[in-house]
Amino acid sequence: MKAKKVLLLLSNGFESYEASVFTDVLGWNKLEGDGSTEVITCGLRKELKCTWNFTIIPEIQLSEVDVTMFDSLAIPGGFEEAGFYVDAFSEEFLSVIRKFDQEKKIIASVCVGALPLGKSGVLKGRKGTTYHLNNGLRQQQLANFGVQVMNQPIVVDRNIITSSCPSTALGVAFTLLEMLTSADNCRSVKNLMGFYPPYSNTN
Repeated sequence: MKAKKVLLLLSNGFESYEASVFTDVLGWNKLEGDGSTEVITCGLRKELKCTWNFTIIPEIQLSEVDVTMFDSLAIPGGFEEAGFYVDAFSEEFLSVIRKFDQEKKIIASVCVGALPLGKSGVLKGRKGTTYHLNNGLRQQQLANFGVQVMNQPIVVDRNIITSSCPSTALGVAFTLLEMLTSADNCRSVKNLMGFYPPYSNTN
């Protein structure tokens, strides 16, 4: 089976939890599901510091990315105070987003990871969502990019997945897995991870 490669595009200041759901869910699929998914981490810097201050080393640099080698793009959100938008709103970052959309490849984002999608133009005239609290500040920002903002936890418009806040991150990762593989395979991985059916104490 041909591997389905997911580019996990990380901005400096990304939120670690929102990134980890992709490596974990798709990693479980690689070992325990249909075995088809592989995640490659990528960034603009040789070292990236997450919102809560630990450092990671991405496997490849953004300048090395060949979009034709990947099946999907995943973008976690982050905090402005940690410098998230410096990388996420850079032309290099936005250009890769546009290329994935032009190839009609799946793009999954969590929380404010939708904002670089909006700024890139790929969501203009389409449905999406982003962080919904704090008086809707980020949703208004997304709307200013020409996006039809939906008050829903997760929104799928054709090839693009957006979501409203960190609590949706696992849902986004499972949605991506289902779109890359199948509903049956996704259900199986959920079951193996203890999410489906709901965990119950049998003691």
